[in-house]
Amino acid sequence: MSNVVVITEAAALQIKDMMKQNEEEGSFLRVSVNGGGCTGLSYGMGFDQEKKADDMEDSQHGIAILVDKESAPILQGTKIDYKQSLMGGGFTIDNPNAIASCGCGSSFRTAKVTGTPENC
Repeated sequence: MSNVVVITEAAALQIKDMMKQNEEEGSFLRVSVNGGGCTGLSYGMGFDQEKKADDMEDSQHGIAILVDKESAPILQGTKIDYKQSLMGGGFTIDNPNAIASCGCGSSFRTAKVTGTPENC
């Protein structure tokens, strides 16, 4: 899957901390796209114990990453970072395929995939 999603070192450190806190060491990081959100699509990130038949696998900064084949074209070139500020920290997702996004930053649509927008 040659870098469908790129994870920065800062994001990787945070993900590893979260894996440790949740006793998920050795799990995969699953990055996905789901229908919904204000703009039609929303991002999903979580830990998974199993690789499914339609998953593409990558490894960055010592983290095994899974992306299902349906989400891969929508996520192609997406960069996941972790930013720390006085208000706390959070993951940022920069998807070059998104043509519209919601103010919350977690909902978007692409030119080819509009998803299923919901009322905010």
